[in-house]
Amino acid sequence: MKNIYFQIADTDPLMQGVVLATVTAATGSTPQKPGSSAIFVNGKLIAGTVGGGVVENKVREYAGRCAVTGESALLGFNLDKDGPDAEEALCGGTLTILVDADPLRHLNVFREMHQSIREGFPGVLVTSVTGSGNAPMQIKRYWTTGKADLPLPAESRDRITEEAARIIASGSKSGYRELQFGAFPAPESAGSTRFILEPVFPLPRLLIAGAGHVGKAVSHMGSLLDFEVTVIDDRSEFANRKNLPDADNIIVKNTGEALGELRKDKDTYVVIVTRGHSSDAEALKPCIGSGAAYVGLMGSRTKVATMRARFLENRWATEAEWKEIFTPIGLEIGSQTVEEIAVSIAAQLVAARYTAKKN
Repeated sequence: MKNIYFQIADTDPLMQGVVLATVTAATGSTPQKPGSSAIFVNGKLIAGTVGGGVVENKVREYAGRCAVTGESALLGFNLDKDGPDAEEALCGGTLTILVDADPLRHLNVFREMHQSIREGFPGVLVTSVTGSGNAPMQIKRYWTTGKADLPLPAESRDRITEEAARIIASGSKSGYRELQFGAFPAPESAGSTRFILEPVFPLPRLLIAGAGHVGKAVSHMGSLLDFEVTVIDDRSEFANRKNLPDADNIIVKNTGEALGELRKDKDTYVVIVTRGHSSDAEALKPCIGSGAAYVGLMGSRTKVATMRARFLENRWATEAEWKEIFTPIGLEIGSQTVEEIAVSIAAQLVAARYTAKKN
């Protein structure tokens, strides 16, 4: 699922009853891990999840109440078989979920995050949660890409800044962590605060050359699989929002020219499904030796053999470079229909993505 915070960033600031729930801690076997979030509006689940079933139903009920009261809270759930929150959800762990009654208060932070990610800059969302006796819980949020000091209290600024920089430098999306200052959540400690640090990295980029039937279907699958999807085609009757509702970006241009201009790196995946041999070749040329994590070319074995001979003869690719291309594209599942072909391509993309992570 694409980062739910981006949906917060696009929310109308005048919208009422918006509540954001986020899993901040988990032990043992739990339905969701730290960082999983859900948006509720007036007690109705709009997007995301914090665990489903019993847990999510209780969070939904609380979100409905705090949308009225405006009071945020940290909710704890014990899912052990003998725990009070287990019922049907016998996962055997514990969950802590932060329910933010007014996430739009930090709309500028979510929008700054979204802009950074769009520009390709990873960062860390820092959320401070302060327990202050019987007063309402205070939540503050900050976004950092490691290039500026955070406006935090002196006693916590250096450590939080250092931890955020370490998370960004690691490049690991699993760097979610929590730091505590004071005896949180002891009610008598007015200054006790916990800081939740959540890494947010740009999504892997899926570049699809061709907006025909297969390109459209792969665009849909890619969006579901958490890729930032860009579709390229020189035909405006195909490369448009009506035909490609799931694409993040649509480029109406010669596919070869566009792919030559777009950045390609270890987080880039290229699917070439244009309308013919010539356009396939033009799209493929700038991808050879580009460093992309995946380059896939659709075509029959006869077409692929012909194109291979052409690329080697013209020295557009070496034998080693050609072997790096996934062609004929997709996993062999006996696919026949457009949708089945898209599934086979999507499965190969997932396999390539996880192989890249291991390396």
